[in-house]
Amino acid sequence: MFSKYLESKRKILKRLVDKLSLKFSYVSILGKEINGDSIRVSTRFTRVGDTIERQCGFVARVYNNRSYSEYAFSDINRENFKEIYNAIIKNTKLSQKLYDEQVDARLINEEEIKQKFYRKLEGKKLSNEEIINKFNLLKTDAHAYSDKIINIVLGLEYYNVSSIFISKKKELSQNFSWVLGIVNIVSRDKENIKNVYECYAHNSIEKCLKDLEKNLKDLCETSIKLLDSTLIEPGVYDIITAPAITGLIAHEAFGHGVELDMFLKNRAKAKNYIDEYVASPLITMHDGASACLSQASYFFDDDGVIAQDTVIIEKGILKRGISDLVSAMELGLEPTGNGRRQNPFHKSYSRMTNTFFEAGESKKSDMIKSIKHGYLLCQMDNGMEDPKNWNIQCTCAYAKEIVDGKFSGKIVAPVVMSGNVLDLLKSITAVSREFEIHGSGHCGKGHKEWVPVSDGGPYLKARCKLG
Repeated sequence: MFSKYLESKRKILKRLVDKLSLKFSYVSILGKEINGDSIRVSTRFTRVGDTIERQCGFVARVYNNRSYSEYAFSDINRENFKEIYNAIIKNTKLSQKLYDEQVDARLINEEEIKQKFYRKLEGKKLSNEEIINKFNLLKTDAHAYSDKIINIVLGLEYYNVSSIFISKKKELSQNFSWVLGIVNIVSRDKENIKNVYECYAHNSIEKCLKDLEKNLKDLCETSIKLLDSTLIEPGVYDIITAPAITGLIAHEAFGHGVELDMFLKNRAKAKNYIDEYVASPLITMHDGASACLSQASYFFDDDGVIAQDTVIIEKGILKRGISDLVSAMELGLEPTGNGRRQNPFHKSYSRMTNTFFEAGESKKSDMIKSIKHGYLLCQMDNGMEDPKNWNIQCTCAYAKEIVDGKFSGKIVAPVVMSGNVLDLLKSITAVSREFEIHGSGHCGKGHKEWVPVSDGGPYLKARCKLG
């Protein structure tokens, strides 16, 4: 259901836009409210609280024929209307001084649109008590699997997003929900402690709970096997990446590096490679809030731009980047609907949404059979990229050894992929039909500006340095 609070502010927000438009050639206001619950059941505790996504506030953006300035506020009503209006005027005058020596920004040119968007949560909405009872049963099953399992954490995060965007030409509102299921298992054998986790993301509480239950035994088994894992011998290997690792590569290799605000700052090497081969011809890569259904899917971004599906790499050729409204405008390009804020009190940046490689024609089983000696890389841990120099480092929680086209039974953990982005992507020789999107992560811009993202894709066969 769309936020009753935001709906109650619609008229006064339109009034503020009208009044500010008498002084400024462009005015827009974004309002956003996110609420929901976070449930955790572990071996030692049960906790219910607010979702980590919780937020509520507004931000106004104005253009004074030279530059843009923004002013955020937590509430607006008849009593503080004049105060907010005057604060926006004052803030604009202060920011103007910062731009006196810079080139004038271009005026945003919008098309007229008035539309409401809505996506409901699918399936039965279970109560918190029902979810906790289910988690307690699964917790008991996990501990019954092995006495080496010393802790299990089961979690469910569900939240509802409402936002409103108003300018002289636009009046947009959207409402949608999302659910994240989480399981984390810790096993111990004497002083040896290992950890395995998995996340599930759906537009349904029921589907998340079913995934948790269906895969719990396999995760318990993996947790115990990890107790016998060893470190990998560093070297260059043939690899197959599970969809979670494929998504990590997509996110780190051509994620931040194609955010167009990085082009404006000359911080991305990709700027000089448009329309050139940067990957195997088997590779096509997408990003966009409408590219698939996941937690980074929305109907319009925080700049009021309708969501899109952007093809970043097409059959190995880098085609374009992703952008917020202002960055695209300054580069003379159409915005891609990737303007995102951590919350209304943070700046809008070019940010990834759903980032993934397209499925291919190969079978996963045939790809494994083709490996003489290598590894299937599993479970994303973390990653880093260097958009300026195109180096990449991705950490996988574990990998399964492949010898003569079969799994040897040996597991190595953890495993770090490293090297040059172009070398890795051009080494890809097979892309599977099997395809998955993992929509449960968050991404920062540098060390901050966290927003929900998803990534994924097929299994990839490539060659890479592991350590």
